[in-house]
Amino acid sequence: MNDLLSPEELADALKHLPDWEHEGKTLVRTVEFEDFNEAIDFVNDVAEIAEEEGHHPDILIRYSKVTLTLTTHDVGGLTSSDLDLAHKVDNQVD
Repeated sequence: MNDLLSPEELADALKHLPDWEHEGKTLVRTVEFEDFNEAIDFVNDVAEIAEEEGHHPDILIRYSKVTLTLTTHDVGGLTSSDLDLAHKVDNQVD
């Protein structure tokens, strides 16, 4: 099981995740696409990564906007699994 990140670890990690917002016990990123189909393609890519990692984000789809929320529910906060998934999501967008 992953341990919760310390405030210092989280602050350092966020320097490398500029598109993510730290909200309470979560990391949140919204990505906007040209249309609904592009948004769904992105969600499918994220789903594939999440299955490989065994770590799944909460996903909200609003037409061409996709909001991902990361947290490790088992420990009640952010862990290295969330950071790893955030970086992999960023690689899909960039």
